[in-house]
Amino acid sequence: MALERIVKPHIRSLQPYQPGKPAEELERELGISGAIKLASNESPVGPSPKALAAVRAELGNVHRYPDGASFGLRSALSRRLGVHARQLVFGAGADEILEFLAKTLLGPGDEAVFAWPSFAMYPIVVQGMGATPVGVPLDASYTHDLDAMRRAVTERTRLVFVCNPNNPTGTSVGAAAFDAFAASLPESAVLAVDEAYVEYVRRSDFPDALAWLERRPGTIVLRTFSKIYGLAGLRIGYGIADAELADYLQRARHPFNVSRVAEVAALAALDDREHVERSRRVNDEGVEYLGRELTALGIEVWPTDANFVLARTGPDLHDRLLREGVIVRPLATFGLADCVRISVGLPEENERLIKTLRRLLESAP
Repeated sequence: MALERIVKPHIRSLQPYQPGKPAEELERELGISGAIKLASNESPVGPSPKALAAVRAELGNVHRYPDGASFGLRSALSRRLGVHARQLVFGAGADEILEFLAKTLLGPGDEAVFAWPSFAMYPIVVQGMGATPVGVPLDASYTHDLDAMRRAVTERTRLVFVCNPNNPTGTSVGAAAFDAFAASLPESAVLAVDEAYVEYVRRSDFPDALAWLERRPGTIVLRTFSKIYGLAGLRIGYGIADAELADYLQRARHPFNVSRVAEVAALAALDDREHVERSRRVNDEGVEYLGRELTALGIEVWPTDANFVLARTGPDLHDRLLREGVIVRPLATFGLADCVRISVGLPEENERLIKTLRRLLESAP
C-alpha cells in the first residue's frame, strides 16, 4: 500500500520529537558502565518517598480504570492554587494539554505563534493539525522577544505560546513585560503560558500568570509533575484555564488519559513539601556550581530560572562528552549548533561533568 498517497502532507513532512539519549543506550553502544544523563531536565533527587509509597499501595488496583475526573488530585490542586475545580484539565504530561489545545483550536489556515528556540513540541502539535507554526526568534539575550511576537500575531492567529522559563535557554520574562504582552493580545487568540519549570524560578519579578485567568478569558497556564516532583516516568501534567476554555479542552480529552498510579503519586508528591524544598535546594546549588565552574573554563553560560543551563561549548564537545559517558543535550536542531543544554544533576554528577570538560579542553589542540 502506497501510504504516502493518503497520509496528510503536513504529517509526512513532520519531524518527530527527538528525546535525549538514555544512559542505558549509550552504555550499550560504547560497552561502558556508569554513564550519567544530564540531558532531559529530570529531577536528580528522584521522586518523593511519599509518592513511591502511594504507588506501591495502588499497584493492586491497576486492573481497574482510573477515576476519569481525577477527583482527589483535582480537589487538592484547586485548594492549593485557589481556583475552581472545573478550571483544571489533566493530561499524560503537560505535552498532552498542548495536543488538546491544538485539537480544539487549530486547523488548516490557522496560525500559532511562539518564540524560537523554545519547547520543540510547539511546532509539532501545530503542524500536526495542518496549521502554520510561526516561530519568532529570541532576542539577543536568548529571551522571548514579546514585542516581535505581538507583531507576528495576525487575524489568523488562534494560539500563542509563552514558555516561561524558556526551554532550552532557561531565560525568563518579568512581570511588567509579560503583563503588557498579555493585555495586548486580541480575544481571537488563546494565550498558553507554559510554566513547566515554575517551581525553580529565582527572579523576584516573575509574572503571576494565574491572575490572567480572570483578567483575560482564553488563557491557560500549563504545569507538570515531571520536573521538581520527579514523576517524569509516570506522565502527568495539568492546565489551569478559565472555565469556558477548560470545558472545551475536556471535550478533546480521551477518557482515562491519566493512570490511577500517576494520580496517586502526584497527589502524594504535592503534599511532600519537604521533598520539593530539598529538590529546589539541590537545584539552586547546582546552578551556582555549574555557572561558576563553566565560566572558569571559558565557557559562556546564560542566567537560568530552570533546572538546566545553556552553555556555549562549541560544536564538537557534545560528541566527545558522549564518549566519556556524559550525556548532555545538543541544540543544533534548535539553531544553536555551538551550544548544549546541561541539566543540573546531583553534586557528584555535576563535578564529573566539570572534571571531564576540563580534561577534554586541556587535551584539545
